Amino acid sequence: MQTKTYDQETVKKFNRFKMQSLLGVFIGYMAYYIVRNNFIFSTPYLKEEMNLSATEIGLLSSCMLITYGLSKGFMSVLADKSNPRYFMATGLILCILINIAMGFSTSFYLFVGLVVLLGLCQGMGVGPSIITVGHWFSRSERGRASTSWNVSHNIGGGLVAPIVGAAMAYLGTEHWRIAAYIVPCIVALICVVLVLLLVKRRPVEEGLPTVDEISHEESVTEKVLKKSDDRPKDMSAWKIFYQYVFKNENSWYLVGIDIFTYMVRFGMITWIPLYLLTVKGLTRQEMGVSFMLFEWAAIPSTLVAGYLVDKFFKGRVMMLPFVCLIVVFLCVFGYMQSDSVFAITIFATITGCLIYIPQSMVAVQAMEVIPSFALGSAVGLRGLMSYLVGSSMGTTLFGYVVDHFGWDSGFYLIMVGALLCMTFCFLSHRGVQKIYGKTSVPEV
Repeated sequence: MQTKTYDQETVKKFNRFKMQSLLGVFIGYMAYYIVRNNFIFSTPYLKEEMNLSATEIGLLSSCMLITYGLSKGFMSVLADKSNPRYFMATGLILCILINIAMGFSTSFYLFVGLVVLLGLCQGMGVGPSIITVGHWFSRSERGRASTSWNVSHNIGGGLVAPIVGAAMAYLGTEHWRIAAYIVPCIVALICVVLVLLLVKRRPVEEGLPTVDEISHEESVTEKVLKKSDDRPKDMSAWKIFYQYVFKNENSWYLVGIDIFTYMVRFGMITWIPLYLLTVKGLTRQEMGVSFMLFEWAAIPSTLVAGYLVDKFFKGRVMMLPFVCLIVVFLCVFGYMQSDSVFAITIFATITGCLIYIPQSMVAVQAMEVIPSFALGSAVGLRGLMSYLVGSSMGTTLFGYVVDHFGWDSGFYLIMVGALLCMTFCFLSHRGVQKIYGKTSVPEV
C-alpha cells in the first residue's frame, strides 16, 4: 500500500476534480433518463392511438430495454478504454437526435426501430459514470459517492412527469408527441454542455496520483495486481473482461441481484400508467403523482443508504438491501390489494423508495470485489443480463401473465423476484467476507 504524502495543492486539485466529475456524471445520467422515461410516460397515448394490447406494450418496452441491455454490455466494456467525458456526451447527443425523430414519427414500425436505436445509445451512459466514481473516490467514500450519483436517474425519471405534463398543459394533448419527445430533448441538450465542462479523465491522465495512492487505502485493485504480472494498460478489453469479471464468481452474484432488482423495478414502473388508469380507476393527474413519487421517493432513501453504508455497514453492503427487499415484498402485495388512492400511492412510493437501494448498492459492492480497471466490463455484464433477463421478466413476461392470468398473477411474479434478489444479496455478502476477512471493514 502507498504511504507517500502529497502536497496540499495536489490534494486540493484532486478533490476539486473528483467533485466536478461526480457532478458532471450526475447531470449527464439524469439527462439520459429524461430522454428515456419519456417513452414510458407516453405509453397510454401510444396504446390509445395504435390500439395496442398489454402484451404489445410490454413487448415494445422490452425492445428498448433488451437493446439497452445488449448495448450496456458492449458499450461499458468499451468505456474502460475511453474518455468518460466524450463517451457520455456522445451517447446523450445521439439519444436526443433519436427522440426528435420519435417526435415526428407517425409509422408504428418506424417508431419500433427508433425505440431500438434509443436503447442502443442509452447504453453509453452508465459505464463512464461507474468508472468515474471508481477512479476518483476511495473505498471509504464510495457509498456516498455512488448513491449520490445513482439518484440522478431517479431525478431524471421523476422530472419526466412535470416536464411532459407542463408541456401538455401548454400545448394541449393533441400535441403529445412534441410534449413527450421534443421538450425533454431541449433540457437534455443543456446537460450535454455541462457534461463536457465538468467531467474529467482518470486521475493519472490528469497528471494526478491514483485514488489508492492519495487515500492510503488498499482496494481490491491492489490486491489483484499484487497477484498478477499483467498491468491493466497492457491488457485488451476482452482479457480484462474474461479474467477479472467473467471468471469472478462475485460478479455473477451481482448479476443475480441486478436481474431480480430490475424485474421488480420495471414490473412496477412500466405498468404504473396502465394499471392505475385502467384497473384502479385513478385519474391521469393521480397516476402522474404516483409515477413521479415512485421515482423521487428513492432520492432521500438512496442518499441515506449511502451514508449508512459508509458509516455503519462497511464491508456489509448487502445487508441493507436485504432488509429493504423484505419491505418491498410486503408493499407490492399492498399495492395490488388496495383500492384507496391514498393507500395505492403510499405503497407505490415506499416500493420506489426502497427498490432502488439494492440497485445502488450493487455499484458500491462491485467496487469491493472488482478491480477499478475492470469496472466498466463488470457494469457491461450486469447491464446485459439485467436488461436481457430482468427487464424482460418485468415487461414482456409480466404483460403475458396479465393477459392470460390477470393482474394479480403479474404482481405475484414480482414478489417471487424480490425473494430471489434477497438470496443473491446474501451470496454476495458472503463473497466479500472471503476477500477481506470476516469483518470486511476497511481501515479508514
